[in-house]
Amino acid sequence: MTESALPLAGLSVLDISSFIAAPAAAVVLGDWGADVIKIEGPDGDPNRRIMNDSANYPKGSVNYPWQMDSRNKRSLVLDLKKSDARAALDRLIAKADIVICNFPPPVRDKLRLTYEDMKAVNPRLIYASLTGYGETGPDRDRPGFDATAYFARSGLLDAQRYEGGPPGVPGPAQGDRATAMALVSSILMALIHRMKTGEGSWVGTSLLGNGLWSCGVVAQAALVGAFLAPRPPPDRPRSALGNIYRTADDRWLQFTIVQEDKMWPPLARAIERADLIDDPRFAATAERRKNSAALATILREAVAARDYAHWLAALAKAQITFGVISRPQDVPDDPQAVACGAIVETAIPDMPRTLANPIRLGFAEQRIAHAAPALGQHSEDILREAGLSAAEIATLKSSGATQ
Repeated sequence: MTESALPLAGLSVLDISSFIAAPAAAVVLGDWGADVIKIEGPDGDPNRRIMNDSANYPKGSVNYPWQMDSRNKRSLVLDLKKSDARAALDRLIAKADIVICNFPPPVRDKLRLTYEDMKAVNPRLIYASLTGYGETGPDRDRPGFDATAYFARSGLLDAQRYEGGPPGVPGPAQGDRATAMALVSSILMALIHRMKTGEGSWVGTSLLGNGLWSCGVVAQAALVGAFLAPRPPPDRPRSALGNIYRTADDRWLQFTIVQEDKMWPPLARAIERADLIDDPRFAATAERRKNSAALATILREAVAARDYAHWLAALAKAQITFGVISRPQDVPDDPQAVACGAIVETAIPDMPRTLANPIRLGFAEQRIAHAAPALGQHSEDILREAGLSAAEIATLKSSGATQ
């Protein structure tokens, strides 16, 4: 399939956002054919430097965060604090289909980047807003990151901590990427609305809203007054059949056995302890829960006696529901990740493989990833396409409004 046949081909997207969640949503639109114009200030999106600026990012010779979050985009520098740059942006807005913006509301007001500002220029425009805490309420103006809004405020971090221990700290951008898909979904619904009515619209989502949705079981329980105490440690779990166990070669398995009474006999046989099947301590779910610490000790010792490869085969043969706890260094060699299309080849010389977005279509394949742009790499081309003359572009350059 050619790129012109991709489902979003012909759509113009202005990515007026920084860091990760909103730019990642723009990446998905570009993967499916949209022309994504990344509008950056003179210093560029801080995501260009995040690998070195953040203590939590793995360091490497390839600027992989920028490549992953800005592939297939074109870069235009506009200093929107300058009036002539803001006027040039209106020329782009007039021709755009979608604008993605994640500046806090006070900044949008100051730079005239609100939906109302842009709707006046282009009534058919779809304006997609990403905020930390939502568009209304006492915290609407607070800047939010996925660690603070998605994970911390939603209760996700506390829900995952072990009894007596501190909340865990999430890895970089985990909530951002999940939130990006919600923003993509809102944009696609707005496109359907425009097809039916001819009208543009505002759509949006927030890190907090997505964090609460991800924490749905625990958060909804709290809404009806139901609470669960912090998780006990693995040596005395709530259920020994929903617990983690270490293998002889220092790998970890996650057991998630929901149909306990049905799967208990196959598990006992898989660990070569058929004698446990009729043990009254473990005869049924209630007894296993009551004696979960004793059963966890038995399972821990059994799993620790054999290596990872043995358990992968033995548990699969017994049709036990378990999870392989992969390490990040296992991902490049995971054949299933390649086979299902989650890891794909690129046209980026120093980054030959990348992560695909998780959407799959039976009628199209995602665009191959091309290199993320240098700062202002496409400024002149984009401004010309918007109808600016050579003299107007020269004036923008001389004033520092573009580069």
